[in-house]
Amino acid sequence: MGMDKSRIPSHTSTNNSSPQVWSFVSAPALHPMKVKVNVNKPETASGLLFVAPYTSYEATMIGQTGALIMDQAGNPVWFRPLNSIYKQNTDFRVQSYKGKPVLTMWRGTISGTQSANPNLPAGDPEPGAYFQIINQNYKVIKKLTAQKGFTADVHEFTITNQNTALFTAVKQVPADLTPYGGPVDGYFDNYSIQEVDLKTGQLLFFWNVLAHVDPADSMLPASSATSSNNIWDCFHVNSVEEGPNNTLLISMRNMWAIYNIDKETGNINWQLGGKKSNFTFGPNATFSWQHDARYRSGNRISMFDDSCCASSSSPPEGPAHGLILHLDFQNMTANVDRTYYHDPTLYVASQGNVQKLSNGNQFVGWGQEPYLSEFENGGNTIKDPSLNFLYDMQFPNQNISYRAFKNEWIGLPLYPPSIAVALLCEDAVIIYASWNGSTETVAWRVLAGPTPDRLSVVVNCTPRTGFETDICINSDGPYFEVNALNYCGEVIGRSRIAHMCEWQC
Repeated sequence: MGMDKSRIPSHTSTNNSSPQVWSFVSAPALHPMKVKVNVNKPETASGLLFVAPYTSYEATMIGQTGALIMDQAGNPVWFRPLNSIYKQNTDFRVQSYKGKPVLTMWRGTISGTQSANPNLPAGDPEPGAYFQIINQNYKVIKKLTAQKGFTADVHEFTITNQNTALFTAVKQVPADLTPYGGPVDGYFDNYSIQEVDLKTGQLLFFWNVLAHVDPADSMLPASSATSSNNIWDCFHVNSVEEGPNNTLLISMRNMWAIYNIDKETGNINWQLGGKKSNFTFGPNATFSWQHDARYRSGNRISMFDDSCCASSSSPPEGPAHGLILHLDFQNMTANVDRTYYHDPTLYVASQGNVQKLSNGNQFVGWGQEPYLSEFENGGNTIKDPSLNFLYDMQFPNQNISYRAFKNEWIGLPLYPPSIAVALLCEDAVIIYASWNGSTETVAWRVLAGPTPDRLSVVVNCTPRTGFETDICINSDGPYFEVNALNYCGEVIGRSRIAHMCEWQC
């Protein structure tokens, strides 16, 4: 993944009282970041937005780290915060497991976010990291770690059509790096691709990158190891995807290359980009430091082309953009099919992704720059970045998300809605109602009464507004309850019964 340390200021902190942070009376433990919507045009795809905010070491984290679902207006829908700014989630998205929608994510600590002098290359996972699968009730149903001494990696966790888990993992391997221009007592930052049976935990497939790819082909000098505990991040695998005919598509950022491998033999079928590319490139088709390589229809490959950077002191190759290439296997050429540039232009040092949406639009997470965007499929050019630029959201300060996604999601929490009560004057009360993660709540009903067993409806149907709805009522209670209503007006959740004295006595 990699971090550009030149962009970070001089102190580590989190700011939960900032006007750029949400605070809720009924959910006081939740402080997700507030976002700004810069562009919002018609023809965007339906769905919710999925991000996992964090920031670099010594930057001020705005709000809490964790996993965040938002609507297109930027309102939180579900937020599960982590208990430290030195803990992160990545690759937070919707997938399918056993025919049902689930949330998946990586959880751990990213090297370079907890110390000015990390023990591992920036962007590596610290030991103890794992993957999670969460069902529609927001219950963790699976936790998974890597095998063979590797650490579960931040970059990729995919549930396959066979209900197996396909993911990246990393391990440091001692080596004399002097043949490559590095230290004698060095290490390769070696990666593996692992596939695990989610039911039994059995390792089904294992591909050792160091056994198949020559470190000498890396675009990152081996001398860089001296700034990361003598560990050379020569490969930096950042995506893997199943392909046709029992193949995998693998992106390696620091090789500037995408590989197609045969799962049965482990052999590389072809390489796109890098020092040993099997393809020649048409105008503007080359890429560098790329992320998120994906198969597209019609012999096409999409990716996020960072075009930046070997280090904080090296200049970018060019502006970052979403890139779709058409591969001609007869002539072994690669040509530009579509490009997606931000307006205004962004230079992105690491991370990022490009997602095809259900209506054909393209969704781009800008990685180390605090934006996510949606484009019409036709794309744009660097000279006309406003073309087909439909939607743009900006995070506060230097908050970032490794990837960003737009997915359909129905959240059905089993825990009850939350309620809080505030007295305005003698007989006017504000009821605060929220239900973290409920996508089906469209309105609230308020009940009040003199005792917990004598409650009656005082407000029958108040439309839900954002994450938390405040409802003014004329009742002295002192006992109150809120009911969540769905589109049909049915009660789908009941809060606990709250007593006025909890807040006023």
